[in-house]
Amino acid sequence: MPQSIFIQVGQCGNQIGCRFWDLALQEYQHHKILSLEDISNFFKPVDVKNKSNVNILDSVKARAVMIDMEEGVISDILRGPLKKLFDRKQLVTDVSGSGNNWAMGNKFYGSKYHDQLTELFRKEAEECDSLQCFFLLHSMGGGTGSGLGTAVLEYLHDEFLKIPRFVFAVFPSIHDDVVTSPYNTVLANSQLMNFADCVIPFENKTLGDICNKVSNVKNSHPHGRYSADKSENATSVIGNPRDKKACKPFDEMNNIVANTILNLTCSSRFPGSLNVDLNEIIMNMTPYPHLHYLVPSAAPLFSFRDSCKIDQMLTEAFSMSHQLFQSPLSQGMLLACALLCRGQVSMSDVQHNIDRLKANLKFVPWNEEGWKIGLCNVPHIGCRSSVLMLANTSSITHSLCLLQDNFMKMYRKKAHLHHFLEVECMEKDIFKASLNDLILLIQDYKNVEKVHDAAEVKRLKVAM
Repeated sequence: MPQSIFIQVGQCGNQIGCRFWDLALQEYQHHKILSLEDISNFFKPVDVKNKSNVNILDSVKARAVMIDMEEGVISDILRGPLKKLFDRKQLVTDVSGSGNNWAMGNKFYGSKYHDQLTELFRKEAEECDSLQCFFLLHSMGGGTGSGLGTAVLEYLHDEFLKIPRFVFAVFPSIHDDVVTSPYNTVLANSQLMNFADCVIPFENKTLGDICNKVSNVKNSHPHGRYSADKSENATSVIGNPRDKKACKPFDEMNNIVANTILNLTCSSRFPGSLNVDLNEIIMNMTPYPHLHYLVPSAAPLFSFRDSCKIDQMLTEAFSMSHQLFQSPLSQGMLLACALLCRGQVSMSDVQHNIDRLKANLKFVPWNEEGWKIGLCNVPHIGCRSSVLMLANTSSITHSLCLLQDNFMKMYRKKAHLHHFLEVECMEKDIFKASLNDLILLIQDYKNVEKVHDAAEVKRLKVAM
């Protein structure tokens, strides 16, 4: 079975990773899939002194590397209920942090820990029989996640060029409370363009809005059918932590990202009538090297076992209210679209809904049937069926242009630049180069729409 290695960078990346491992273990236990062979894609065996009557989950470690330049989050994880999944050989920590400064994370700490990190990645890779891909989890707005996270991505590109690199990147809101987040995000995005194979973006405000909607649904019917406080009939994309008393801020938002990873990797973990290999996602969804941003959408966000209708679920997957990174599909062009379904969903269900929905979607003329379908038989916990939709769409330029505007508001005035330029090896030209990369990305996605417009004009001329 192919294996994957998770690399969790910064506070956000490690908190998302913690939620992923918790929810993944819950899925394995719920579906009674606990043999070492069945879980070896994300877990590796370790020697235990007394092998008799030992729980399989006590004899494995997560295939993960945890990195942070502050010790707080990782220390909490090592004291928490998942502490047996990790050991200190899988950690790289410091005490000072990156001060919300991409240059500190990328240039200073990236250089300081380069050798240690690459050696750690090699050791983890050597423990895999068949390394399939790397998963990088990080945020874009802070210093360690954006700076050191993208330095790690570059190291993986240099050391493991042929191994795919999936990036789960949490973008800051436009009105983020970190004043330097526009700089950090644009600088980090340049690295994602050049060194990632596939980027699945999330947006902080969108995740927060979804959590509020789910909370409102739960609270609006406290005594009726929609009560969800202790009901086994209700489920949500937010998931359930093992220890609700130990819940921390952003746990619900992190759970949404963790569930996205669960759904993306379900074919690697469970049987299905139409399993999708992770390499197929890259092959089918990224026709151009830099255009590898796949906007995620999840459905249902909140549902009940007895009311999860397939048609409604797939309709929701294409609505703005269920997107995890705001990109209005109706205003752009689709290069490709993936529907990764779990549970009681048949191919005929999916095809029926594709025929129903595609009239409102615009695909590029050279890939009008650019659908990738995945069917996994094992459902999400507490839900008969669910779907993760991934869209490679030109409408992502809506958010990218807002990011460019936010960056320029500060950059025109050279505000806060000195904090970055004081870091050794940080050059002023990096800002211009990163901005140009963002402009190029926006233009390339917009060119996709122009190709369609030209094809439409040609079609009309032929019709006349």
